Amino acid sequence: MRAAIWLLALFAVAAAVALFAGNNQGTITVFWPPWRVDLSLNLVLVILLGTFVLLHVALRALAALFSLPTQARQWRLQQKERTLHAALLDAMVQLIAGRFSRARKAAQSALVQEKTLAALDANLPQAQQVRVLSHLLAAESAQALQDKPARDAHLQQALNESVDRTVLASPETREGVQLRAARWALEDRDAAAALARLEELPQGAQRRTLALRLRLKAARQDGRTLEALETARLLAKHRAFSDAAAQSIMRGLATELLSGAHDPAQLMRAWSELDSNERQMPEVAIHGAQRMVVLHGDLALARDWLLPAWDRMVANPRGLGDALRVKLARALEAGLDSVDADWLSRIETAQRNNPRDANLQYLAGMACMKRQLWGKAQQLLTQAGLALQDAELYRRAWLALAELAEAREDAEQAAAAWKRAAQAPST
Repeated sequence: MRAAIWLLALFAVAAAVALFAGNNQGTITVFWPPWRVDLSLNLVLVILLGTFVLLHVALRALAALFSLPTQARQWRLQQKERTLHAALLDAMVQLIAGRFSRARKAAQSALVQEKTLAALDANLPQAQQVRVLSHLLAAESAQALQDKPARDAHLQQALNESVDRTVLASPETREGVQLRAARWALEDRDAAAALARLEELPQGAQRRTLALRLRLKAARQDGRTLEALETARLLAKHRAFSDAAAQSIMRGLATELLSGAHDPAQLMRAWSELDSNERQMPEVAIHGAQRMVVLHGDLALARDWLLPAWDRMVANPRGLGDALRVKLARALEAGLDSVDADWLSRIETAQRNNPRDANLQYLAGMACMKRQLWGKAQQLLTQAGLALQDAELYRRAWLALAELAEAREDAEQAAAAWKRAAQAPST
């Protein structure tokens, strides 16, 4: 359509020129004493048009001739810039491929090309980022080659370049260098240096997922369990882990935090640092109660910690695994001497509701024994001793039955119970 319009316009112009030139009888007389020259108007117009075209072509030719040195310089700079970017890309490719020596050489070549361009007064908009990335790639290669002096030298140069105030520096460039430095410190098992690098980041950058992951690793490596737990909570909030992984990590850190307490006061402070979800975890509650028993603390408080896990087990007998059920029974057994009526009622009710549960039979039997209900204790412990799968609980049940038999002066049953206790498999 456009071509048809241009063709019609061309025909229109040609027709107009033909009409004007065909009937144009005008002449132009030029007097140049002693001569006189008569020219037709059409010829004068053609001469003027030709002169204009000739002058235009001549001026364009002169401009092209005088611009040749500038174009040659631009071409040379363009070739050097292409070589620079090719070297930078080659460094990245070699680093990904695991060819660290070649990657370092390529990064150093990129730095040389950039210096050459700077010496020629080439104004590259990305010059600062190119220098930082080149130093960073060289440092990464040196880290892989365990050349720490070279790594530190390139790292410091990258940090210096990233704060150059003479150019418009991107803040993400420096943050990337700092995050890389923190990761290298972790690889060197220097958690304190890694945390120091992370502290240098702006507040917003410190809450990014990558920074939080590095902080979690560094805090765990440095033994800062509480800080690691707080970081894990943030990562879980940002959905950096799957739900199962987040639960596992926080459970492990909470247990580690409780294990670090060396007296009941420290244990209660550690427990207060946990949030409600962590306190509801059966593994954490049981471990906290066991630590309270070991540290000779408040056993009533320990039983309060165990109540959510107990309720969960009673509501769903299979809600806790066999190992956790055994640990729960052991934790409650340790405080049966001071157990109150409410807990005795809970244990008795749970045992009646689940009469075939050997762990509950054992726990109820030991509670009856502590309350000097010998007959009921013997009945429950005998049933438990025949069904218990845990070797330690099995041994304890038969030891208790042996003590009961000796208290009745029944030497035969006592000997049989001692024999069963001795035959308990080793744990």
